[in-house]
Amino acid sequence: MLLRIRDGQLSLESAAVMGVLNVTPDSFSDGGLWYDEDTAVTHALDMVEEGAQIIDVGGESTRPNADAVPEDEELRRVLPVIKRIAAQTDVAISIDTRKESVARAALDAGASIVNDTLGEEGSIAAVAVETGAAVVLMHSRGTPKTMRSLNQYGDVVADVSSFLSKRADELIAAGVPADAIVVDPGFGFAKGPDQNLELLDRLDEVVGLGYPTLVGTSRKSFIGAVLDLPEEERLEGTLATVVWALARGAKIFRVHDVRATVRAIRMAEAIDRRSMGQ
Repeated sequence: MLLRIRDGQLSLESAAVMGVLNVTPDSFSDGGLWYDEDTAVTHALDMVEEGAQIIDVGGESTRPNADAVPEDEELRRVLPVIKRIAAQTDVAISIDTRKESVARAALDAGASIVNDTLGEEGSIAAVAVETGAAVVLMHSRGTPKTMRSLNQYGDVVADVSSFLSKRADELIAAGVPADAIVVDPGFGFAKGPDQNLELLDRLDEVVGLGYPTLVGTSRKSFIGAVLDLPEEERLEGTLATVVWALARGAKIFRVHDVRATVRAIRMAEAIDRRSMGQ
């Protein structure tokens, strides 16, 4: 499986790891750690060394109750970092944003994927039509201030799958190639702990849409709810969700702990190859 990205392709024959790079002071798990430009770039290069195939750069926190960030401030945070990463490595860079203007500027700076976190409020991902960038369609509702109150579903998996299918169809109709689209069920976005677990349990239904599926469970609160652990102690829980999702066909994993995730994925894939007689 190949994902078409701006000016190239990304092989997904083996699952790809997307390293989280929050250039923010207030992200839920690592807010402030990579806020400084030099530190952010160093961390990005470290994640590449650890096996990340994509670096996901975000300048606005999407954690519950996070404050919105003005466009000029978001640009100030992400553009220098993207430019420096692009100049020092050929790793794929995604821009994690809710704003079309930020997506466009980030693509001009060297990004090749738009990680569209706007959810049901609308989509900035049509920028891919003009730029040739890949786009990650994530399911969410409302804003970080309101999404916790918007987690009512008839059937969370069916509703999420229907949304992602409809949005992908809209992009294709607008001119985005089908092989440039990734779907993300949006773990933790307008979903409670049990709903996140159900999405994992029935992830094959999302994978069945036919697009590469991105799973972003890293250190999420539902893992904390199950294990009664703070963010910094959720690595093992995260790896359990990664291996579970991998077995059900997920192809991209957005994580904070790149080295451990790469090792867990490669081991699980080796077992799978052995079971298939390869």
